[in-house]
Amino acid sequence: MKKLKIGIIGCGTIADIHADAITQSKNAELHSVFSRNEKKAKKCAENYGVHPCSDWNEFISDNDLDAVSICTPSGTHLDYGVKAAKEGKHVIVEKPIEVTLQRAKTLISECKINNVKLAVIYQSRFITEISELKKQLKQSIIGDIFMADAYVKWYRTQEYYDSGIWRGTFKLDGGGVLINQAIHTIDLLQWFMGDVDTVYGKVGTFTHTNIEGEDNAVAVLKYKTGAIGVIEASTSVQPAQSRKIELHGKQGTIVVDDNSVKVFMAGAEEKQSEKKEERASGASSPLSGFSIEPHKKQFEAITNAIINNQSPPVSGEESMKSLAIVQAIYESSKLNVPVVLDDLIKR
Repeated sequence: MKKLKIGIIGCGTIADIHADAITQSKNAELHSVFSRNEKKAKKCAENYGVHPCSDWNEFISDNDLDAVSICTPSGTHLDYGVKAAKEGKHVIVEKPIEVTLQRAKTLISECKINNVKLAVIYQSRFITEISELKKQLKQSIIGDIFMADAYVKWYRTQEYYDSGIWRGTFKLDGGGVLINQAIHTIDLLQWFMGDVDTVYGKVGTFTHTNIEGEDNAVAVLKYKTGAIGVIEASTSVQPAQSRKIELHGKQGTIVVDDNSVKVFMAGAEEKQSEKKEERASGASSPLSGFSIEPHKKQFEAITNAIINNQSPPVSGEESMKSLAIVQAIYESSKLNVPVVLDDLIKR
């Protein structure tokens, strides 16, 4: 099978993760890296034995380049994505797709106009136990779910936010804990439960300074199925807690604790997955307990879809669902009213 040649845009911390995942994938090849900072480009390229570029035109006009993987701050994804699409390069974007729904829609539209694929990295869906749980939920293993909650009570130091001028800003980060740290878990919650109907939320900044975004958030959700639930997110909790998703059905309960899955059936003993691989929480620091395996699995799925002219997981449209929930919480907190997701997305 042909290997898709991918170039990375941006040489920060997440770029190494994408590079490792690409180089370990069966049907992908790391072809080049781009950074406006020449030293960063050279250092990253040397680590993987590829070509460095600090000149954008040189990077994007390379005829051998098939796709780009965008690892720059979230609020720049649209700009780089559109430029790449217009050059006929497929676009892979680190989460979230962008910082607003309008910017996300523009990127999706431009990729369609230029007939290139668009995929967004949500590697938690590719954790073995998580993907197996998704299959089991289709079989209604705990019956009709009436309550579904997500908790991301993590900790980030002030130094973390001070380490990059974009962190915690509305323009480049899109906000705070919801759109940066919690969005992976929010994505899983809606992936398990289906579309959200309405959201009522509150956000605030309590333990960090010099950031525009929130470090704490709570929200009440009503799903289109009629179920209800809550989201709680924080980068202020000490000690940091493992992320949790709790699904309560008429015949039992499922608890996702970090990446382990526990099933509690009414009148039966607890069932817990025995798999121990792919443990990664990010609770106390961004790469705490990190495993490259889920990223590798998603890159393999994306590149396979591109090669075979199929819709890649997670598509631009699919990635908008979690972003819409985050945006709805922000708007609800600002206006002090519930927000209907469909109305928000249609604007």
